[in-house]
Amino acid sequence: MRIDNYDALVTYIRWYSYRWLIERYHYVLKSGCGVEKLQLETADRIKKALATYAIVAFRLLWLLYESRNHPNISCELIFSQDEWQSLYCYLHKKPRPPNVVPPMKTVIIWIAKLGGFLGRKNDGEPDIKCLWKGLKRLFDIAQTWQLAKLPSDKDFKT
Repeated sequence: MRIDNYDALVTYIRWYSYRWLIERYHYVLKSGCGVEKLQLETADRIKKALATYAIVAFRLLWLLYESRNHPNISCELIFSQDEWQSLYCYLHKKPRPPNVVPPMKTVIIWIAKLGGFLGRKNDGEPDIKCLWKGLKRLFDIAQTWQLAKLPSDKDFKT
């Protein structure tokens, strides 16, 4: 391809700058989601699985990059109140969550800790695999939290 003006140059540089993100996306599909291990027998099944995992891979990357680019935004822009509150109580072994909504980066670190991230001083940022494993656990924790909040049978009048 020939680049013959400044606008074309800027366009191609921008496209190239997305290379790392695209590589990370494929890494998540391959390693995090295990797309290669599925061994599906028909093209239709492969397409359906890939469509589902593409959404999962996008969400994982989006969460990770949002927490890095906007660490102080409210976690409630992405996570439900039940999700972050149940996560807080589970990790901190407390019966009640705090009144203050935590920032995004804090919640991402909590989720990564569910997935095996230790969060020691020199550990750096959580990786995509810890986030993936943590999100799977968070789903169950939040579901249990919601069930615990349901009124009991004795609260209903017959």
